[in-house]
Amino acid sequence: MIDAKIKKRKVSKKTKKSWRKHIDTQDVDAFLEDKRLEERLGAPLSEQTDSQLFIVDKVADKTETVLSSKRAARLALKEKEARCFAPLKPHTQVPDPIPKRNRVRTKEERMSSILRQREADRKLKGILKLKEKEALKNRALARAAFLKRPKRGEFKNDIWDVTSNLLPEAVTEWMSTDSIRHTVKHMGVQKRKLPSSLHKKTSILPAVEIPHPGTSYNPLHTDHQKLLNEIAQKELELMKEEAHLDRVTSKMFKKIPVGKREEYLMKEMSEGLPVEKQTMAGSKPTKEDLVEEEDLSVAIANSKSVKNVKKTLVQRRKQQEQKQIVNEHALAKVEKRKVSDIYKLKVLKKQIDSKEKKEELLRQKRVKKRERESTIPKILSKTKFEPLNPDFLLSEELSGNLRNLCNPSKNLLKDRFKSLQQRNILAPSVIKLTKDKAKVKRFVKPDHKINLPEA
Repeated sequence: MIDAKIKKRKVSKKTKKSWRKHIDTQDVDAFLEDKRLEERLGAPLSEQTDSQLFIVDKVADKTETVLSSKRAARLALKEKEARCFAPLKPHTQVPDPIPKRNRVRTKEERMSSILRQREADRKLKGILKLKEKEALKNRALARAAFLKRPKRGEFKNDIWDVTSNLLPEAVTEWMSTDSIRHTVKHMGVQKRKLPSSLHKKTSILPAVEIPHPGTSYNPLHTDHQKLLNEIAQKELELMKEEAHLDRVTSKMFKKIPVGKREEYLMKEMSEGLPVEKQTMAGSKPTKEDLVEEEDLSVAIANSKSVKNVKKTLVQRRKQQEQKQIVNEHALAKVEKRKVSDIYKLKVLKKQIDSKEKKEELLRQKRVKKRERESTIPKILSKTKFEPLNPDFLLSEELSGNLRNLCNPSKNLLKDRFKSLQQRNILAPSVIKLTKDKAKVKRFVKPDHKINLPEA
């Protein structure tokens, strides 16, 4: 059966949408595919010559091409083109459609021969333009900076101090840091600002404290006795403090026998309660009660409502005169006190001197307290800082040399760790080997319970 020829429908191609929908783009796609293939493989085979397609192999064995020595391999690698020039090469095999292109000539090529000769004569005579002078100056400065650059690992200058060479010391001693930074900035140098953490040390204590001379393995007798005396005094103070705490806590309360515990409790809890005076129901009222009732009835009878009577002009004038007299008396008293103070200058001077002495004593106390607190570690955590126990040896433990030393000295790592805590660099902490776990209350849900029948 012969296939019937399909009749082509006529459609509208008026708009872009209908044109794209009904146009046949197979030839365009085939052309673009050929172009992409040319980019990958180069020009078509029909256009290439035999020398481009084929290579005549003149070498018998490939092993002869292997380089014989390391020197030859390095020489070949040196003569090889660098990889950094790869981006400059064309990344496609498609030939340039316009092989002959116009090149823009440089400024020297566009210059006429007469003008070029004139410029060369001017440079030989040393006559330079302002731009050329600045270029020479910048080139010299860059060269000097390059020669002045320190070598690796060489630190000669303080990078924070840039004002020593720019401003004299007589100027910088009265200027503030902000003024110096502002002045130096306009001189072409940027002054670096020190971090806030470097302005002040965390503690005045030294990083490494000098040990007591009595802690040596071969100390002098006097130094060793002084060390033992200091340690004994500290132990006595600790014992005294412990006895004081025991006295004001445990020994402060009496021991109550078991039988009288309830009696003491009732007496203590009923202390301060009012005791009610109960009268008998059939008792007659006393004479004092009758007198109080009569006074109360008389007061009720005499208490009549008093109207707000307006003051007369005479009363108002007298009230004003009384106020004026009180004010005059107060002013006269002040003036009299001023006159009397003139005769009490010596007494006032003594009072001022005693007050100043008192303030000076308080100021000295505050200074001493501040100095004392500067050596004490600050509270950086909930854990209190506890210093290491002093290292000492008894008289019978002294050996005189390191070989026969029986007890080793304290741990160096622990000593450095405590020093960091004492100088407020690390917060005091406690070594905790176990991890606290939350106490979880476990129970069985009502719908999960299983009621087993009793046997």
